[in-house]
Amino acid sequence: MADFVTCDLLDDNEDKVIYVLPPIIDGQAWRQYGGVSTFGGQAVTVKCFEDNSRVKELLATDGTGKILVVDGGASMRCALMGDMIAKSAVENGWVGVIISGCVRDVDEIAKMTLGVLALASIPKKSVRKGVGETGLPISIGGVTICDGDFVYVDNNGVIVSKEKLV
Repeated sequence: MADFVTCDLLDDNEDKVIYVLPPIIDGQAWRQYGGVSTFGGQAVTVKCFEDNSRVKELLATDGTGKILVVDGGASMRCALMGDMIAKSAVENGWVGVIISGCVRDVDEIAKMTLGVLALASIPKKSVRKGVGETGLPISIGGVTICDGDFVYVDNNGVIVSKEKLV
């Protein structure tokens, strides 16, 4: 479990924190879904719209110390992660997942040792077509997050830094 408060991290590192994610994206407020509410690590980025193929692929790889940050276009039409993919993330050591979009199977995800921040939940799964891009700068709520940035999350919000802060 992470030992930090984003407010204090920001206050102590104002020169290093490059962005604070807005609390509302396209009319939706961020919501914690995982069993861990405070988490931080190095970002792995993916951009996909209503297709979780790349999310599933990435979370099946070693994610030690990493957070998957997903630009799902804030779509409210289908989930980009459910319990089976979240379980794979836990098994592969991922610290957390941030999804600008939806998740499903939220009661099961809440039992997992995984930080999960998303905009909403919906029972409908995505259709896998193998579409999506990884490792590129993504934009969520006007904030650019690059592959390799450091991301810190707690109940106060999300901060992004080029440098490791904790």
